[in-house]
Amino acid sequence: AAPLLLRRRFANTPGHSPTPPDPVLLEIFNNLFRAVAEEMGITLQNTSYSVNIKERLDFSCALFDHQGQLVANAPHIPVHLGSMGESVQSLIRAKGQRLKPGDVYLQNNPYNGGTHLPDITVITPVFLTQAAAAGITASPPNLAQPHFYVASRGHHADIGGITPGSMPPTSTTIAEEGVLLDNVQLVDQGRFLDRELLDRLTAAPYPVRNPSQNIADLQAQIAANEKGVQELHKLVSHYGLEQVQTYMQHVQDNAEACVRRVIDRLQNGQFTYPMDDGSQITVQVTVDRQRRSAHIDFTGTSPQRPNNFNAPAAVGKAAVLYVFRTLVDDDIPLNAGCLKPLQITLPTGSMLNPEDPAAVVAGNVETSQVITDALYGALGVMAGSQGTMNNVTFGNERHQYYETICGGSGAGPDFPGTDAVHTHMTNSRLTDPEVLEWRFPVLLKQFSIRQGSGGAGQYPGGNGIVRILEFQEPMTAAILSNHRRVPPFGLKGGHPGQVGENTILRANGQIETLPGQATVAVSSGDRMCIATPGGGGFGAPN
Repeated sequence: AAPLLLRRRFANTPGHSPTPPDPVLLEIFNNLFRAVAEEMGITLQNTSYSVNIKERLDFSCALFDHQGQLVANAPHIPVHLGSMGESVQSLIRAKGQRLKPGDVYLQNNPYNGGTHLPDITVITPVFLTQAAAAGITASPPNLAQPHFYVASRGHHADIGGITPGSMPPTSTTIAEEGVLLDNVQLVDQGRFLDRELLDRLTAAPYPVRNPSQNIADLQAQIAANEKGVQELHKLVSHYGLEQVQTYMQHVQDNAEACVRRVIDRLQNGQFTYPMDDGSQITVQVTVDRQRRSAHIDFTGTSPQRPNNFNAPAAVGKAAVLYVFRTLVDDDIPLNAGCLKPLQITLPTGSMLNPEDPAAVVAGNVETSQVITDALYGALGVMAGSQGTMNNVTFGNERHQYYETICGGSGAGPDFPGTDAVHTHMTNSRLTDPEVLEWRFPVLLKQFSIRQGSGGAGQYPGGNGIVRILEFQEPMTAAILSNHRRVPPFGLKGGHPGQVGENTILRANGQIETLPGQATVAVSSGDRMCIATPGGGGFGAPN
């Protein structure tokens, strides 16, 4: 089969002026658009129920133009933000002409713009009201079609599947990972479809374990989106529709120009990064200086895997978008313009463009990190970071919890790595110990720097951490991780970071070493110990 070849083509936004933007207004609108997403995030955090969203902040909010192109985001989770546009565009393709004011939809299908099933995207089309359009005299807007979209994506604590927490280490099909929701209507012209939603959450082969928690968090996402709708109405009322739409295009054009300037400084590069299961990510970056563009080609990457480390195409695109945005020094929002100079090839049937019904839950959280590090390796700008999110889940029928655990970041040509940080595609935080122990039957026994785990170098890699949880009642615990065999790489003579380790310390003194992916039954007094990888060093040690 032919590889998936991605190029960005954009029609002009209605009202888009060919004249260059006013630099002051450009900066104002950059911040105004970003502020809309930030206000949405504050609303979501304040109104959500689950620890995963309220405390760990595993969510993202963004706004999109009428074509579903990402305009601006708050600094939330990179793997969410770079792929949410795919979900919005899937809704436009499926329902575009039938959308009505007051409608809200949800989407988590990895094969239609999603990432993995726990990440549920709630999408609200933004229609102009008569009041918002009242000040618009030239070319009165069509109030029957959405002018913008707002969306929030939250990682739900459980969406069903074969293990509590919906991050099963051993899933082999998408059905084993939970409930799939493909552009499902959540609100119909202002009416919350609670009964229909509950039926969908509980009727699947592996239904959700705590639907009331899902519904509460989805209502919080609806509230966050409504905040975005209100703020966009204020912008249109103040500046007018034409100017708002024009500057939505200008901020994307500005991001495109920034990335093209970065490409001027890059060299061609190639990198192959092996993974613990024997697969590999291969990437070739080819710079076209005449066009000021780059081709990001993943040909040579391993075929689709029988495990769950397959990454949907949206995840690969999100990783590329993130990497090139981080190369830009200017303070610009991450948006669709960053992708315009980039051509991305994701071979069909590879682990970066799998075919339904392949399992994908680790592709979003683990493979995305490997893609990112491979790109930095190909560009020669940074050693490998811990390269994993160290996904820990535990639970039973009453409790479900999920967390990602920090580690060491990679060093670069003029900076050392950082100890104990979430890196690259994740940006969540760990739950405060007091909240963790209050909401769940666990005790946090240790959380410390893993000294010496960062790779040596002229600039050393950051250290990982050691985290020990003690369970207070019988539960099922799971770990989904990478870099337990293959260490994070060093660059330019820098040493690799140490691999991670997963261990169960039984209450009777028995010690069990776990592989990178494992599910285990635990009893009261048992402890899970996760030692996370360190980052690679850069440059030969002195």
